[in-house]
Amino acid sequence: MEITALNTARSIKFNNGKLKIMHVTDTHMEDENINFSLVLIARACDIEKPDVVIVTGDNVQNYDDSNKTKEYIARFMKIFDERKIPVAITFGNHDSERGPLSRRELMEYYNTFDCSVTNENGKELAENGTYNIPVLSTDGKEMKYNLWVFDSGDYDDAGHYGCVSAEDVEWYKKKSDLITAENGKKIYSLAFQHIIVPEVYDVLKKVSKHKLYSFSHMYNKKDFYMFDPTQVNFGTLNETPCCGFPNYGQFDAMVEKGDVLGIFTGHDHTNAFGVKCKGIDIVNSLSTRYNGDRFATMYGYRIIEVDENDTSRYTSYNERWYNMFSKKDIKELKATADPFTVKTALAVTRKGRIQKLHTRVGRGFTRLVTGRQVTYND
Repeated sequence: MEITALNTARSIKFNNGKLKIMHVTDTHMEDENINFSLVLIARACDIEKPDVVIVTGDNVQNYDDSNKTKEYIARFMKIFDERKIPVAITFGNHDSERGPLSRRELMEYYNTFDCSVTNENGKELAENGTYNIPVLSTDGKEMKYNLWVFDSGDYDDAGHYGCVSAEDVEWYKKKSDLITAENGKKIYSLAFQHIIVPEVYDVLKKVSKHKLYSFSHMYNKKDFYMFDPTQVNFGTLNETPCCGFPNYGQFDAMVEKGDVLGIFTGHDHTNAFGVKCKGIDIVNSLSTRYNGDRFATMYGYRIIEVDENDTSRYTSYNERWYNMFSKKDIKELKATADPFTVKTALAVTRKGRIQKLHTRVGRGFTRLVTGRQVTYND
């Protein structure tokens, strides 16, 4: 990929010295969940009031009827359009897995919405799901931060999960150098993509047999991995990190350039964890869908906050659907909201109590039996 304006999205700004990012991923919008999910995502936006939302793939089912796909995309994007929240979109392994719409066609449609940061006066900017978003100072006079958005592909020729392409890795290296040169200093950044990098296994602990909260390697089922207490860990590892099989050096390039503080991914729906590898946080965020069952109440979204006065650090936390509504919220919704919103809030709250109890008992049992800590602070 060449260094052109086509891969630089519309800039955003710090908001009174702060930048609040909502990471949304794996919404998998389809018939069974779209109505529930839209209610919860809209509420999350109203609560959090993010400065930008970054959506990292497996967004909307690509139906054989492209009009239906576009209808669901439009309902999704309407949430952000109505609230005037900038949105960055990239793709996962499922977005173009079926259906007639290609990734490029999907991006072109997402860009018809004013809230898309890759849209400027109706003109397509990003060629695909890989681009960067400059973050300007509150006064708009200088670039203070950067957000990298990568398309991590779908599958390789053998059917394994894909990764960021060699071409896009080279684009990142050149673009990183260009940003540094143009600003006379290194500009710190965060990266967002669908599929986690394979280096995650370098800082997990390898064990020879299955144990509670240990999970088999994605491509070597005889090896099991769990949190290593000697490493920097946060959150909870709930399933195998499903990394790409090929590796074109994306992570090594980021270590070399030294501008990326963390790589945020989705793909693994129940994982809400992070580890630090060679100075870079490798972080997985929860699926942001809800399909009405108890298990889905543990899904949600991630919030990341950056202070303009110290861009070398950031803070991050997960929010789960089962914590979305207080008793006061329910009471207010009954008086002001439509019946379906009230129904969703009641279901999430009721089923969420069961899920929270189940989760606490499971993790507590593991600590009691093994002495291991399986959940760290976000």
